[in-house]
Amino acid sequence: MPDQRKRTYWLEHAWLGAHAEPGVALDVDGGRVAAVRTGVPAPPPGAEALRGLTLPGLANAHSHAFHRALRGAVQAGAGTFWTWRETMYATADRLTPETYHALARAVYAEMALAGVTAVGEFHYVHHAPGGARYADPNAMGEALIEAAAAAGIRITLLDACYLSSGFGRPPDAHQLRFSDGTAEEWAARCALLKERDHARIGAAVHSVRAVPADELATVARWARERRAPLHVHLSEQTAENDACLQAHGCTPTRLLADHGVLGPRTTGVHNTHLTEEDVALLGGAGAGTCMCPTTERDLADGIGPAVALQRAGSPLSLGSDSHAVIDLLEEARAMELNERLRTRTRGHWTAAALLRAASEDGHRALGWDDAGRLAPGALADFTTVALDSVRTAGTRPRLAAETAVFAATAADVRHTVVGGRHIVRDGAHTLVPDVPAALADAVADLRG
Repeated sequence: MPDQRKRTYWLEHAWLGAHAEPGVALDVDGGRVAAVRTGVPAPPPGAEALRGLTLPGLANAHSHAFHRALRGAVQAGAGTFWTWRETMYATADRLTPETYHALARAVYAEMALAGVTAVGEFHYVHHAPGGARYADPNAMGEALIEAAAAAGIRITLLDACYLSSGFGRPPDAHQLRFSDGTAEEWAARCALLKERDHARIGAAVHSVRAVPADELATVARWARERRAPLHVHLSEQTAENDACLQAHGCTPTRLLADHGVLGPRTTGVHNTHLTEEDVALLGGAGAGTCMCPTTERDLADGIGPAVALQRAGSPLSLGSDSHAVIDLLEEARAMELNERLRTRTRGHWTAAALLRAASEDGHRALGWDDAGRLAPGALADFTTVALDSVRTAGTRPRLAAETAVFAATAADVRHTVVGGRHIVRDGAHTLVPDVPAALADAVADLRG
């Protein structure tokens, strides 16, 4: 996947972690940043010029690729997360390895167009409808890994253990294709997955309602032995909290802590309805928090205590989850704007802090510790946001990051480079020639 050639990119403005630096030459060798040279006012001979603000590649830390097929189809009428879930299950029932590959390739290409260079795919559709095994027990996961390669981005496949429909209840008809039967059987299947240059393998506990308490330690041990990321949907719904209290006499966070799930390589996704003790447990363990504001508002889930979590020691990352939209800049500003609505005060995070959540801390949550920054030795993954669009024109260069976070959208992404390889050039994907058509065809095939 990496471009092994030596090359130089000239960045009109570069985000170097704390400020936007004008005139930067980025030397790339073997898919990594070899040097960052500042004070270069014009493109050196042979350099490729990227005009606008170049950011480290964005990390979409929480994705369910097949949810993209639901966009626009779940907005009619009233309802809750639980009614939305029935439509989601019906879509999952129609997935095959072939249709999943086609859809995921198009979805990951859409992410590249939005500046995303790495995705965390929270993967739980493992088997055929009814639970029958494919000849390759990881056919669905392999389809996702291959789709990311075809779209030119990195992936961490977060293979999710999913064993029950609720506390003490077996999986229902829809969920049979999610389940391996036991956590040990889940672990045996996951052990067959192999990492590649563009792909890493992580683990996931779908939720405390989907993995019995006595099976949690098996998943945690599998991830710990491999030093792999471990993600979990956590307290997304108050109903989950109530059911956990009834079944175990504690919150989901306490249950995870008691069974060894929390730690610095763990990320709780959503973390919406937490007690003060929950916040302290997550922060004290160094466990991360992945906020998905566009999905959380779309599903009427609520606004999580992101400020309190970060203050307690929980690093923040961002995800587009159900792909109501795919726009990490929107996720970043939505986290701040949600908090403004909740508290009626402004300025909870700087643009620099939001960009860190969308890039470096997101990559770290996915196990790509060598990505998410423009620095020597880092992976040469970066994206350029236009500063001359109708949304960004007129910005002062020193405020380029503020403009990108609080005004730009995915439509303003002009270039995306992964491993030194140009994946999006001048707003067009170089590997998937017509992304809208690929999306339309894949969604139509899935809907029948």
